Amino acid sequence: MKKFLFLCAMGASALGALAQQDAGLDRGRVVSEPWVHDPVMAKEGDTYHLYFTGRNISSMSSKDLASWRFERSVFSRPPQWAMDSVRGYKGHTWAPDIIYHKGYYHIFYSCSTFGKNTSAIGHAYRKTLSPEVQEPWTDTGAVIVSHPGDNYNAIDPNVVIDDDGHPWMAFGSFWGGIQLVRLTDDMSATLKPEKLYTICTRRFDGQADVPSMPENAVEAPFIFKHGGYYYLFVSYDFCCRGLKSNYKVVVGRSKDVTGPYIDKEGRKLTQGGGSLVIGQNDDFVAIGHSAAYHFDGKDYFMAHGYSRTEDGASKLFLREMTWDEAGWPVVEP
Repeated sequence: MKKFLFLCAMGASALGALAQQDAGLDRGRVVSEPWVHDPVMAKEGDTYHLYFTGRNISSMSSKDLASWRFERSVFSRPPQWAMDSVRGYKGHTWAPDIIYHKGYYHIFYSCSTFGKNTSAIGHAYRKTLSPEVQEPWTDTGAVIVSHPGDNYNAIDPNVVIDDDGHPWMAFGSFWGGIQLVRLTDDMSATLKPEKLYTICTRRFDGQADVPSMPENAVEAPFIFKHGGYYYLFVSYDFCCRGLKSNYKVVVGRSKDVTGPYIDKEGRKLTQGGGSLVIGQNDDFVAIGHSAAYHFDGKDYFMAHGYSRTEDGASKLFLREMTWDEAGWPVVEP
């Protein structure tokens, strides 16, 4: 995805706010409607921790999901391995994911070159999310990389643990669509020999999985386990254009983490499928790059939305998620 459009679409005040977050100048300030992009969340004890796109991965915390306190960024500086090895990467770090597994919190993040698939997904881990603990994140470097010529883009990671306890990472933006790969048990690398599964693509000619569309406008996968199914949420169409954005979230489900993922009408997500979860509404012209969580007996859906009343500013969209009689997610606008 050409994420430089996100920067172009934002006003000077928004860019200033993001810069302050990464510099730590806002740490301690509390807001009720945070400006975020690509949000993900984890809960430790009685505190929710929010992570989102920023130069060093921006962070907030909350006790009630209503008031959010700015915290220090995940890293003090962009990862040096990416600065050295991802040609064109200038330190703006995208689309993190966060998961707790085997005693550690694991964060994944995207390092890329704007508009190209010269990209890498990095990994770091830490025992606690508490901002008061002076333990740094231990960065293990690249999990997977992509280069010109590869039919995938190594950004937008999401990690899920299957029913046998094995970690898998979904990722991808445009190019060949959404991919899935098995990770090693410590999550620092892909399992060898590496095998990629395409689990969603919009390049479908009606007869076979053959690229045919001029732009494969799908990205930001998130897999959520519920009721014996793996639910794959993906974002269709275009983000990062302010009031001209038309992002939307669709879903399919599968009994197997590797798919096939099927929508409400029985269509595969590799063959033109995808049931709408949320799109534009009275408050937002577009909503996308979603995540889903189960906390304290409730399911939650989160994403970022482009505000109609704030000139397309990217705001946190967070709602309780329920399920219909057929077991499909319901998110009220």
